[in-house]
Amino acid sequence: MTYTINEVAVKFGLSAHTIRYYDKEGILPFVRRNKAGNRQFDEVDVDWIRLVCCLKNTGMALKDIKAYSDLARKGSDTGAARKKMLQQHRKNVLQQINQLQQDLKLIDAKINFYDDPENEATMDQLKALEEQHHS
Repeated sequence: MTYTINEVAVKFGLSAHTIRYYDKEGILPFVRRNKAGNRQFDEVDVDWIRLVCCLKNTGMALKDIKAYSDLARKGSDTGAARKKMLQQHRKNVLQQINQLQQDLKLIDAKINFYDDPENEATMDQLKALEEQHHS
C-alpha cells in the first residue's frame, strides 16, 4: 500500500511542507516518486517517519536525526553507530522524564495547596502584604 504526502501528513499531524522539508534535507532517505514526480510513501517510509517524529518529539535535534538517517542510508555496517546514538538519546529522554516527574510533584503540591480551604487565609494574607509593599 502506498500513501500520498497528504495522507502521511494527516497520519502524523505534520504539514505536507514539513514532510517535503524532511525529504529535501535527507531525513527521509528512502522516499520514492511516482511518474508524475509526486512522493509516494510505503509502510517502510511510514515507519521511518514514525521514528523521526518520535526522536523529534523526545528532543533530538534535526541535525542529529539527519546524521542518524545518513548512517541508515549507508546500511548495516553503521548499525553499531546508530545504536550508540539511540542509547545516548535514551539517556537524554530518561533525564527529561526525571525532570518532568520532579516538576509534576511541584505542580501536584501546588494543586493540593489550593484544595485545602485553610490556605485561602494564607493567600489573602500574602495579597495584603503585597498590597502594603506596593503602596
